[in-house]
Amino acid sequence: MPRPLVWPARVLTILVAFTLAMAGAGVWAVRASFPQLSGELKAEGLTGKVTVYRDKTGIPHIYADSPEDLFLAQGYVHAQDRFFEMDFRRHVTAGRLSEMFGPATLAEDKVVRTLGWRKVAEQELPMLSEQTRRYLDAYAKGVNSWMGQHRGSVGKSLEYAVLRVANPGYEPEPWTPVDSVSWLKAMAWDLRSNMAEEIGRALAASKLPRDRVEQLWPGYPFASHRPIVTRGSVTDHGFDQAVEPHGSLPRGDATADTTADTTADTGTGADTGQAGNTRAGGSADPRAAGTADPGTGGTADPGAGGAGDAGTGGAGGTTTAALTRAAEAVQAVPSLMGDPKGGGGIGSNSWVVGGRHTTSGKPLLVNDPHLSASMPSVWYQAGLHCRTKSAQCPFDVTGFTFSGMPGVIIGHNDRISWGFTNLGPDVSDLYLEKVRDDSYLFMGEWKPLTTRVETIDVAGGDPVLLRVRDTIHGPIISDVMGEAKDAISGAATIFNEQADAVALKWTALEPGRTADAIFAIDAAQDWQGFRKAAASFEVPSQNLIYADVDGNIGYQAPGRIPVRTRGDGTLPVPGWTGEYSWQSTVPFDELPSLYNPPEGYIVTANNAVIDPERYPHMLTKDWSYGYRSQRILDRLAEELKKGKVDAATMSAMQQDTRNGFAEFLVPELMATNVAGGAARARELLRGWDGSQGPESGAAMYFNAVWRHLLIETFNDDLPEGARPTGGDRWFEVVRVMLERADDPFWDDTRTPRRETREDMLRRAMAAAYDELADRLGPDVKSWRWGDLHTLELTNQTLGSSGNALAEWLFNRGPLPVAGNDDAVNAAGWDVQEGYSVGWLPSMRMIVDLSDLDASRWINLTGASGHAFHDNYWDQAPLWASGRTTPMLAREESVRKAATHTLTLVP
Repeated sequence: MPRPLVWPARVLTILVAFTLAMAGAGVWAVRASFPQLSGELKAEGLTGKVTVYRDKTGIPHIYADSPEDLFLAQGYVHAQDRFFEMDFRRHVTAGRLSEMFGPATLAEDKVVRTLGWRKVAEQELPMLSEQTRRYLDAYAKGVNSWMGQHRGSVGKSLEYAVLRVANPGYEPEPWTPVDSVSWLKAMAWDLRSNMAEEIGRALAASKLPRDRVEQLWPGYPFASHRPIVTRGSVTDHGFDQAVEPHGSLPRGDATADTTADTTADTGTGADTGQAGNTRAGGSADPRAAGTADPGTGGTADPGAGGAGDAGTGGAGGTTTAALTRAAEAVQAVPSLMGDPKGGGGIGSNSWVVGGRHTTSGKPLLVNDPHLSASMPSVWYQAGLHCRTKSAQCPFDVTGFTFSGMPGVIIGHNDRISWGFTNLGPDVSDLYLEKVRDDSYLFMGEWKPLTTRVETIDVAGGDPVLLRVRDTIHGPIISDVMGEAKDAISGAATIFNEQADAVALKWTALEPGRTADAIFAIDAAQDWQGFRKAAASFEVPSQNLIYADVDGNIGYQAPGRIPVRTRGDGTLPVPGWTGEYSWQSTVPFDELPSLYNPPEGYIVTANNAVIDPERYPHMLTKDWSYGYRSQRILDRLAEELKKGKVDAATMSAMQQDTRNGFAEFLVPELMATNVAGGAARARELLRGWDGSQGPESGAAMYFNAVWRHLLIETFNDDLPEGARPTGGDRWFEVVRVMLERADDPFWDDTRTPRRETREDMLRRAMAAAYDELADRLGPDVKSWRWGDLHTLELTNQTLGSSGNALAEWLFNRGPLPVAGNDDAVNAAGWDVQEGYSVGWLPSMRMIVDLSDLDASRWINLTGASGHAFHDNYWDQAPLWASGRTTPMLAREESVRKAATHTLTLVP
């Protein structure tokens, strides 16, 4: 969930809430900002009438005669429901939170100003097409028209009424197109792939030798967990799914294609005709894969990645301190979408099934992105429709939007549908720098640092000046935290020379054209148009799945992905040598793609895109490990054996809660001698099928054992920042260790004896019993997973103010939640902290290309951002129980379901 913004002046919030309650003004203040949903309103800038239909869930469908009027109305409607969220988001992306919340948010602002998100967005705007700029301008006019009609804090949102007492001078500024474009930087940051793993490896190497660090980042299990693309290779004409590679390519060759063109080709690229006859086989039994070599695909060899053997040098203290500051800087940025700590494990699901496997004969497309839990939800559902679709007004699109950004991000139009999961390529590198005064060392010469001074205005205080320093690689992010934590006593160095600072090179800090791609995808009519649009989707790089009403299905990997001169991106590298530069980017036409594969379905769940044996470019070495994706593939195979599938089958698959690691761990637990309460609790696991419904006692005990097993086994060996938080990487690490009873990680270095696998399994079962008996009572038969695995929907700002009344106003829950972090129904939790849900399926969507009105969807909370509005969190109980609502798209269906009709006029 988004990292809470805690106000130091909590007493002011308490007084405000108390005053509102005691004066009886609370009800009036709450309802004063509710939007008008029926009748007629003027919207400055319109050229014609716009109709907005809303159903009982408050979801708007907007009908206009021109794209400019359509997006102006979208801006107006977004502001009606979510303006405080929009205002908060733009302050995050501009590094200006302290203008709203005072000095408590200075750390966040310093990091974002150092990264320069807003400056990059300002550079992007003139690069976008003239059409995109018109749409962004129209959207801003709509927001500003609403703002002009709602002056004063209470009329905008209840949050402003509370904020006004602590910060009476605050007044929101007019909306600008750059405010919208900046949101794409937040999206890219939260889906930034392996930066946390890169820091984690380096911090782990400060305590462990290299071979043990490699063991904690094992290679992807290609033998048992199928990648997304199982056919094709790169030819002189791009990626071709019908061509098999000649011979064996090196796995993840970091220097492949060093002459690659840096400009993405916007052509159609891969062959869109008949696919080859290499049919992908069924899923292998994970046990058949044997024990993976913990070194394969893990931390780079020091010759390739620049890391020296741990323990060989004496500069570890300074280097570790710089890395620690960098890690703190990364975690300081408020998470608006992704993992709040930037760690691994967070992901998404999407799959598409072709018509020969469906009851209707047309494709079904399924998507559920896994993002932070937040109130309101990160998504906003809407329909955007040109009354008469034409080349001049090409939009007839329904789906999930971001408040603050025009267009639809995920959804369908009248011809095609698409979904996203995070591809997770390695698009950032951390460079260790040698710095002296205002210079840094590069290829034997001291170069002047590029510097600028940022002024951060602070509510209730004086402005703060921030000096930002850049090297050739990017901003020095280790500057924006205070003094580093004390270096761990006796920490070994991973480099043979001292480093003073850490700079970040990241593709999203270069201006791009992703905003163009959003509108182009919304208007695309076929596979070729979709791929042309995807070529501009540069950051964040996503797995794009596709289906159309003609029965075609497809997959495309887009994005700006670097080709490195040297190194594989798994560790921070020396910036002073010049050996680890980025040469180019992978050409779009050489990125993996599928069109109508012979198996008739495509599954993506953050698993490896393609086996590097058949692909020359290194995308990343830090995939999710494929437990979710393989479960989806296996479940789909099971369903297809029974017959053809429908939308209800897809919905049931989205709700699958099976724990993919239970089949490995439970037999070991059952074979371990244990007594007392732990023995009674272990009986819950006898005959357990691995499902993790909220009523399951077995799921409660298993997850508690898993939590304590990770803590007891690894916390003594690893520093903070490298300790396990969850995710299927740890499934794979422990799976290998279970076959090694005397693996060094089993030993607790804090005790005089040498522990083994059985010792730690016994300890974990006992600790789990003790914890649950204390929290849920000693009767093991009364334990339920949903008692502790709960979701608290927390308002992004005032929901964590520390004031019970304010939190009651804005927060909702808790709700018991099924699943876990790497079930298909993925509800993630941090093993270091407890079982509360931090990230989850932020929405669910099933598109039926045979009848778009038969499609289904659900959002995490509701359409409204106004506390106590009927649509504030009306979808949350449905979401928690696995239900969905109709995803209507045709005008006659939308009009029939409407409970409110609003006409916007010039």
